[in-house]
Amino acid sequence: MMSFHWLYDPVETLDAWLASGLSGAGLLVVLALAALLGLRHATDPDHLVAVTALVGGERDAGPRDAARLGASWGIGHAAVLLAVGIPLLLADAALPAWLESAAERVIGIAIILLALRMLWRWQHRPATGAHTTRSAHQSALIGALHGLGGTGAIVLLLATKLPSTTDAILALAIFAPTSILSMTVCTAVYGRVLTHRHTQRAIPALAVFSLAFGAWYAT
Repeated sequence: MMSFHWLYDPVETLDAWLASGLSGAGLLVVLALAALLGLRHATDPDHLVAVTALVGGERDAGPRDAARLGASWGIGHAAVLLAVGIPLLLADAALPAWLESAAERVIGIAIILLALRMLWRWQHRPATGAHTTRSAHQSALIGALHGLGGTGAIVLLLATKLPSTTDAILALAIFAPTSILSMTVCTAVYGRVLTHRHTQRAIPALAVFSLAFGAWYAT
């Protein structure tokens, strides 16, 4: 099976560089770096593929509708980060590896289903406005799954880099909402690009890519 690890190398390098500034930094610097990490977080390949599959088939949705999907994704993601991450930091505990692994498998399956849905919607244009609420709920759920799958790594990073639990919680409290902002902006851009009539011709190729990525991610 094709590997997509190469997609993660640039973002992991950037994250490592930003995280290196957390150790020994003052609180204001820590919060600024946490905000930058949150803004960057939306560009994780699995996040991009999932949201692309959500938006790609919505031929009657513009940037505003796409941004709404991104905000829903971000809210679901941030809610899980805070609901799970803060207790883990307070307890100085780690998320069970089996739970993270299970969440990642479910995310992979969800991406596959979204890719199939993208193909179907590309071929069968829905009635205007018929999909928006349902898609927003789906987006929030997928964001929550991504939050569960990534919470362990984020909590571990903050717990090991920062000197106190209070600092780590404050950093997480900044990271979460900035990730909502970045995903909202990203999906607004997707809404402008992917719903363009010329870009619609690339939807089948994007769907095939998403299917391959989802299968890899699930395993």
